[in-house]
Amino acid sequence: MRGLTRKMSSPVRSPFRRDLTGLKESDVTTYIVRRLLQSIVVLLLVSIFVFLAIRLMPGDPIKLMVYESNLTGLSPQQLADLRHEYGLDKPLALQYLDWLGGVLQGNLGISVFTKTPVAKEIFRRLPITFEIGLWSLLLSIVIGVPVGIISAVRRGTWIDQLVVTLSNIGVTIPVFWLGVILMLVFSLYLKWLPVMGFTPLTEDPGMHFKQLVMPVICSSLFSVAALARQTRSSMLEVMHQDYIRTAWSKGLNENAIIFKHALKNGLIPVITTLGLSARGIVGGSTVVETVFSIPGMGRLLVSAVSNLDYAYVQGIILIIAATVVAINVLIDIVYGWADPRIRYS
Repeated sequence: MRGLTRKMSSPVRSPFRRDLTGLKESDVTTYIVRRLLQSIVVLLLVSIFVFLAIRLMPGDPIKLMVYESNLTGLSPQQLADLRHEYGLDKPLALQYLDWLGGVLQGNLGISVFTKTPVAKEIFRRLPITFEIGLWSLLLSIVIGVPVGIISAVRRGTWIDQLVVTLSNIGVTIPVFWLGVILMLVFSLYLKWLPVMGFTPLTEDPGMHFKQLVMPVICSSLFSVAALARQTRSSMLEVMHQDYIRTAWSKGLNENAIIFKHALKNGLIPVITTLGLSARGIVGGSTVVETVFSIPGMGRLLVSAVSNLDYAYVQGIILIIAATVVAINVLIDIVYGWADPRIRYS
């Protein structure tokens, strides 16, 4: 039995040690550099797609701005001057190059409607969206992964059946519907939490966290359910491997078998699911921010699209794309830590 254990464990441990001792560090560096170059290409393609897509939408931002500002008496020459002021009279290629040049200098453009720098407003709202997404991701990890492990270890019991049932329900509940139900129960009936809004932490910490409870629950529900299901599935697959049965036969402690041997080898699908959840930190709270009237970046994106505010739409989508690309690179790097058999070549 001892010989079998050494034979089975050596293919996993020895490559991991070689990676950590430095022989494969150049491969990791090369991989990261290559992925960063690919990321630049992806961001350029995304920026081109968004730039063209928003301009193919029906409507004219200048006329819409004039109508909402009660400036309907402007002459055609004045409208032409407004187009020239925002560079909308140039060919699309020149408009894109002007915008891209500004982005490289940290300038995301000027809003047609608010006449303020887009970058200033986006980075004022970004921390709000980021906070909701970060709390949601943390809640997903703290609840989803342990629940999935317990469900797999206690397969066939009432705990497992309860977790599977709740997980299936969690991935199907519409976020906007859940938000309305939470407001009815906890705000209108029980009066425990405020209905909507957002208070900065520096102004009122108590109200700040109270207003975050329901949005975080809504944002994290799908991720909790998805992580629980994926963790359970991965753990069930790993728990039937030969080296796990060998560990049981050697009389190892159950916690050591689960967390030291089974969990790490079953982390790859879980990390993938976690990465999908992490991508929603910046761009996944649009519905939640709209339901709870939170002045975050998702709500700003909805308003910008409806107003055809080109600068805001382009800037927000570019930031979301950059965040997703960065998380993808980070996940690929974490794969190598979770499974040493993965090579950066």
